[in-house]
Amino acid sequence: MIFPFVSRKKLNKFTDELCRTLDGMINGMALLQTTNEEDTLLSKINYRLTRLYEVMRENNRRVADEKTALQELISDISHQVKTPIANLKMVNATLLEQNVPEDRQREFLQSVGGQLDKLNFLMQAMIKMSRLETGIITLSQKDCSIYETLAAALGGILFSAESKKINVSVDCPENLLVFHDSKWTAEALFNILDNAVKYTPNGGSIHVTVVRWEMQTKIDISDTGKGIPENRQAEIFKRFYREEEVHDIEGIGIGLYLAREIISMQGGYIRVASEAGKGSVFSIFLPNK
Repeated sequence: MIFPFVSRKKLNKFTDELCRTLDGMINGMALLQTTNEEDTLLSKINYRLTRLYEVMRENNRRVADEKTALQELISDISHQVKTPIANLKMVNATLLEQNVPEDRQREFLQSVGGQLDKLNFLMQAMIKMSRLETGIITLSQKDCSIYETLAAALGGILFSAESKKINVSVDCPENLLVFHDSKWTAEALFNILDNAVKYTPNGGSIHVTVVRWEMQTKIDISDTGKGIPENRQAEIFKRFYREEEVHDIEGIGIGLYLAREIISMQGGYIRVASEAGKGSVFSIFLPNK
């Protein structure tokens, strides 16, 4: 008679704890600690239910974070496309409703082309960002010439640098092999160099230095541009971030974000040293292997 009584008491105790656990899972509350200390079947079941709840809670938190990030991304995209779309609508309405001379029509069409280029650039940048963040693109790192990677990046900014009479100099060993993804690293370097050209005044200079250390290879990109105040240096790598005073300069504020993502995916990192009015130095660190 004692054995069935004890067994029933344990079973009732377990079912009470199980009900509290399930109620906690349903209501999203913290679980109560169980008092089953013995390694019994009942305690094992309760332990696994607790672990299940913890996994579900972590998944719910991750989904909530992703939802917040998606909402922020949609808001950022909406903000970025609002201005060019408004400009296109204004030009379209002007051409339709007013008798515009032929020479003015050409100016309006050139303006339309510029706004379409901006929208296309935004779309391409968003595609790159999305493919990197979702893991659709995997970086292929191998020992290859950092000089050739740097040359590919510099090729994209030489024309704009020449038009502003900016002197670009490079100090990089031609035979230096670095473990990296050449294509995407060139993209990251181009984004930093492109910013340097945009924010360096006419007649300024940009200097690139590559140095191999024991554990890392350091690439310094220094310019004589407007500089970045210290309180904003952590902000510049955020997606779509742009300082208020540079909104008249072409750009959407995604280049440095992409550069950091690309370098981080290769186990490296980027540092910036700058002072307002005295230029900037962006240092890229890539692990040797």
